[in-house]
Amino acid sequence: MPTGVALRDPREQLFDAAERILLRDGPNALTSRAVTTEAGCAKGVLHRHFADFDAFLAELVLDRIGRLDAQSTALREAAGTGTVADNLTGALSDLFGSVAVAIVGLVISRDALRTRLRRTTPTGIPLLTEGTAMFASYLSAERDLGRIAPDADIDTLARTLIGAGHLLAAGQDNGPPETEALRRVATTVTGGVVTTTRPPA
Repeated sequence: MPTGVALRDPREQLFDAAERILLRDGPNALTSRAVTTEAGCAKGVLHRHFADFDAFLAELVLDRIGRLDAQSTALREAAGTGTVADNLTGALSDLFGSVAVAIVGLVISRDALRTRLRRTTPTGIPLLTEGTAMFASYLSAERDLGRIAPDADIDTLARTLIGAGHLLAAGQDNGPPETEALRRVATTVTGGVVTTTRPPA
């Protein structure tokens, strides 16, 4: 390629370049030229793989949402092991890394992108909505095992975890929030519904 290096996986390298720009310069700096320059490729490469720049951004967000599937499965499978607070703290830390917070900021800042993403996330904010579902699934599993009170409002707990976690992460200027801060969120939100009942054998 005369204007850059050959890309082994163009889509992923373009996504990674976009994330670096988001983390370094914020969503306003994200343009097709900035992405291809960061990736070290010709501008036409992006348009060969995506219909337009909004389509690229939508696929970037959807790719990152897709990565939640494995995290959600692992969290649900952790039900009944360790402590509820520890499991939630780990999941909050994984979810609210710097990249995820930057992606949410990107979605919030671009009306056209949010409109496009309504096809897959009809309500709420993409990534945060899927994260809420992940926590609700885990808490439901813990309730089934007797470690969460049977009358616990799972949906409200999940939304509170996401809201508090995002506010904490979005307020950080020097990287993701500290583990202990996230642990306080997990402990405070679930403190009134975690039981001492042993799960059934």
